[in-house]
Amino acid sequence: MATDNPVESLQEEATCPVCLEYFKDPVIIDCGHNFCRACIAQCWEIPDTDVSCPQCRETVQQENLRLNRKLANVVEIAKRLSLQAAKGAGEERVCGEHQETLKLFCEEDQTSVCVVCHLSRAHRDHRVVPIKEAAQEYKEKLQGALGPLRKDLEEALALMSAEEKKTTEWQGKVQNRREMIAGEFNKLHTLLREEEQLLLQSLEEEEKETLQRLQENVTKLSQQSSSLQQLITELEEKCQQPVVELLKDVKSTLSRSENVKLQEPEAVSTDLKNVYKISLDMGEALKRFVVDVTLDPDTAHPNLVLSEDRKRVRDGDKRQDLPDNPERFDRYAIVLGAEGFAGGRRYWEVEVGDKTGWELGVCRESVSRKGESTFSPGNGYWVVGMEDGGYEACTSPATPLPMSVRPSRVGIFLDYEAGEVSFYNVTDRSHLFTFTDTFAGKLHPYFSPYVNTGGTNAAPLIICPVPAQAGGNLGP
Repeated sequence: MATDNPVESLQEEATCPVCLEYFKDPVIIDCGHNFCRACIAQCWEIPDTDVSCPQCRETVQQENLRLNRKLANVVEIAKRLSLQAAKGAGEERVCGEHQETLKLFCEEDQTSVCVVCHLSRAHRDHRVVPIKEAAQEYKEKLQGALGPLRKDLEEALALMSAEEKKTTEWQGKVQNRREMIAGEFNKLHTLLREEEQLLLQSLEEEEKETLQRLQENVTKLSQQSSSLQQLITELEEKCQQPVVELLKDVKSTLSRSENVKLQEPEAVSTDLKNVYKISLDMGEALKRFVVDVTLDPDTAHPNLVLSEDRKRVRDGDKRQDLPDNPERFDRYAIVLGAEGFAGGRRYWEVEVGDKTGWELGVCRESVSRKGESTFSPGNGYWVVGMEDGGYEACTSPATPLPMSVRPSRVGIFLDYEAGEVSFYNVTDRSHLFTFTDTFAGKLHPYFSPYVNTGGTNAAPLIICPVPAQAGGNLGP
C-alpha cells in the first residue's frame, strides 16, 4: 500500500512479497518482480522450465533467475534509514537505555532487549531469543490463531445471514397476516354493511305493513265513532221532541240503536319480529350466502362412492363399471358439485372429520377431466387440501398453511365478482386462505376424499345441510 512517509515507502520497496521481511539475496525474474532467493526457491519446489510469478502469476523461465545487486544495496540503505528513523522517533526498535538495536526478545518479560540488556542482571537468567526468531514464532502462533477466528467469523456471518433470512421471512409472514386480517375485516365490513341495509329494508317493510294495518284499524274505528255519534245525536234530539213527534218511528230508531255492534280492531302485534340478530363474525355473516350443494355422479371418478342423497363421497377402493363419459375424471379421485356458479356469492361447508387426506375448493367447468393435471389456479383449480397432517393451498409452488386447531369442518366462500375463493376453519372460526383471481365461465364446487389407503382414510366427505334461515342476496 502506498504511504506518504518516504522511509516507509522505501521499506515497502525493500520488502519481499513472500516472507514480508527485508530482501535476503534478492533476485529478479522475467516479469520484473523481485524475491528473496530462498523464498522463490521455496515457491518453485518442483523443478520445471515453465513456472509462474507468485505475485502476478505470469509464466517465466526458471533458469533466467538473476541476482539484483542494486536492490540489495537499496535494502541496506533502507535498513540504515529505518534504524535512524527509529532512533529519531524514540521507538522500541532502539534500546532507550543503551541506544543499541533491539535484536533480542526476553520470553519471561515479553519485551524486546538489546545485547547489553541481555547481559545485564535483569535479563541474564532469562530465556532470550533473537527478535526475528521470536517474531517468526509469534507470527506463526498468530497465524495459527487466525484459522479458528476466521472459522468463528465465518460461522458468525452464516448465523447472522440465517437470522437475517429469518427476519425477512418473519416480516413477510407478518405482512401476509396483516393483509389477510385487513382483507377479512374489509370483507366482514362489506358483508355487515350489506346486512345492515337488508335489515333496515326488512324493518322498513315491517314498519310500513304494521302501520298500514294499524291505520286501517284507526280508519274503521273512526267510521264507527262517527256513526255512533250521529245515532247518539239523533236519540238525544228524539228525547226532546213533543209526544207525537217522539213516538213517530221510535221503534225503528230503537231498533237501529239496539242493533249497533262495535267492531273491534284487527289484532296487530307491535312486537318487532325476532330477525334482527347482527352477525359480528365472518362465519355468521357468511351463512346468508349458504347454498345447497349436491354431488354430480357423472363427474365422479369410478373409485368414488356417492350416497343416495348425493351429499357424501368416499373412496371405495374398487373401480366401478361406469360409462367413461366426457365429464368423468379418470385419473384422480375427484367429483364436482352439480351446481355451477357464474356470478354472485356462494358459501357451503364440508365435514372432513378425522380424515387423513382431502381436498376442497372450486374449479372451472372447462377443466380437463382426463389424464394427468396440475391443480393450481393457472389450470383452473382453486383448492386447499390436507395430507398426512400437513395443510397447504394448491398454489404454484404450494403454500403451507399453519394450523393451530385441526378443522373438522371447512367452509368455502366464493365471491365471483370480487375474484375471491376463501377457506375457513369452521371449528375455531379462523380464516385459512384466500385465492384472488379473475373468474370467467362457470365454477363448480370441487371435492376429493383422497384414496382409502387401506382403511385409514375411509371416512367420507360430507356436505353440511343448509340451515333453514339461510339465504340472502346471492346474485345470479
